[in-house]
Amino acid sequence: MGGMNLAFWPQHLSRHLELPATSLWYNLEVSATRYPDRAAVVYYDRILSYAELRWSAERLAGYLQRHCGVQRGERVALFMHNCPQFIIAYYAILRAEGMVVPINCMSTASELTHIVRDCGARTLIASQQLVPHAQSLGDVLRHTIVACYSDYLPDTSDLTPPDFIAVPRSPLHDGQIAWGEALDANFAPQPHVAGPDDLCVMPYTSGTTGKPKGCIHSHRSVMHTAVGIARWHEGKSIECVLTLLPMFHVTGMQGSMNTPLFLGITMVLMSRWDREVAAKLIQRYRVNSWTTVPTVIVDLLSSPDLDRYDLSSLRSIGGGGAAMPRAVAARLQEKCSLTYVEGYGLSETMAPSHINPPARPKPQCLGIPIFDTDSRVVDPQTLAELPVGEVGEIITRGPQVFAGYWNQPEANRECFIDLDGETFFRTGDLGYVDAEGYFFFVDRLKRMINLAGFKVWPAEVEAQLYAHPAIQEIVIIASPDERRGETVKAVAILRPDARGQVTAEQLREWARQHMASYKVPRLWEFVETLPKSATGKILWRVLQEQERRNQPRDRPGAASTATS
Repeated sequence: MGGMNLAFWPQHLSRHLELPATSLWYNLEVSATRYPDRAAVVYYDRILSYAELRWSAERLAGYLQRHCGVQRGERVALFMHNCPQFIIAYYAILRAEGMVVPINCMSTASELTHIVRDCGARTLIASQQLVPHAQSLGDVLRHTIVACYSDYLPDTSDLTPPDFIAVPRSPLHDGQIAWGEALDANFAPQPHVAGPDDLCVMPYTSGTTGKPKGCIHSHRSVMHTAVGIARWHEGKSIECVLTLLPMFHVTGMQGSMNTPLFLGITMVLMSRWDREVAAKLIQRYRVNSWTTVPTVIVDLLSSPDLDRYDLSSLRSIGGGGAAMPRAVAARLQEKCSLTYVEGYGLSETMAPSHINPPARPKPQCLGIPIFDTDSRVVDPQTLAELPVGEVGEIITRGPQVFAGYWNQPEANRECFIDLDGETFFRTGDLGYVDAEGYFFFVDRLKRMINLAGFKVWPAEVEAQLYAHPAIQEIVIIASPDERRGETVKAVAILRPDARGQVTAEQLREWARQHMASYKVPRLWEFVETLPKSATGKILWRVLQEQERRNQPRDRPGAASTATS
């Protein structure tokens, strides 16, 4: 595969992964049949068995089919924080032959509206905290099922859930259906007929226009990384995982939900990060494995009470979203005798296309291509494959690569290329391969900002900020951040009457009301002029390069760096 170096491929694994010839739903059916009494989900000490999880998903699936009229391949929107209802709803949609459209729980009403209208969903499953965002979708949505997080909390526990999780059930508005009512209808679903090539899930990712685009995945592409993650870490004796990363995002969806369900192991679920609660959960339920981002590890290790907890059950920890700082990795090794194993993937590849070999990981490294995956580094202009150590665009092909963007024929033409008789996906990420076949990330060919795994499209943020009356001109760039990998920075010219009157904090507060919180610029720089081309176009690349020169970040050495 493109001269790929396989010297450090895990010795116990075949390069080829034989997948189950079934839908993803069947994984839950098998696990629930094998281990009906085993804890599937632990939610702040509330335990849901595999039998209960399957029963709830089947009842909700029957309601989706018989009351909501969900048909094979129909998109159903899912809008929740991490909670047992998210897992139940996700698998209920699959059992009903539908396609899950998971939506970022930090999305604003306008962002939700775009996604629901774009995918054509007629049914929404949402939490009572988030359902008000759907008020403008009355002409599109025919059915809205509303869940209350606190319904799945235990009667007593010494664990403190987030305040928004503990809120009791509130009255519903006309046309809304209570979660309990849907399950209590006790509708049995029709026979399940979906197979590997049916539509499965469509996560949305920002694209070149700044508008989110749906990534079309079949049961086969989702199954590939769900099973692949399990196989990659064979021999670790994993029985219990900490599910913290948001399950609407492909990393949390695969590593912390779909893979554990395939294995029939226990998911200890958190709705929001709390280092003391996490430490208690790891100790109490003997958590073995944890997929997370470096910022969370940084916070955990900074706890003055860390030594009070027994974290010795942890045998595997890893993730992605941003490179793990070397100093933090060293402290993790010192405190917990654990090596953070990094991986790399996108919504378009349903999480990992690359993972570090567990027996020989490299720091701040994407890893090597996983099963049946061919990745290369090419010149972004000529598409010629580049030699070892030279920086170019990472391209990938494999069973996990998506089928394309929903209703985006132009974007599909741009993101797929033919090379050596095969079709590759252009990731838009710049990187290089070292002499041992490990891939390293360098920069983005596109303008995307990667904030601890969440991706921010600058053009979208700029467009929203231009609506503020004090903004004359603005450009959004990425600023290196030790904890998040990158953070969002705004470089702005204020209108004359606003100069000295409007502060950065006022602009941040305004932005929080108009966009998801992770998109809000944390850093602001007010300037008199912005660099522009002869045609008047703002030269954002100039500002981006200046920012990186002012705040450089280390990366492992490469033989050379190509300019593009």
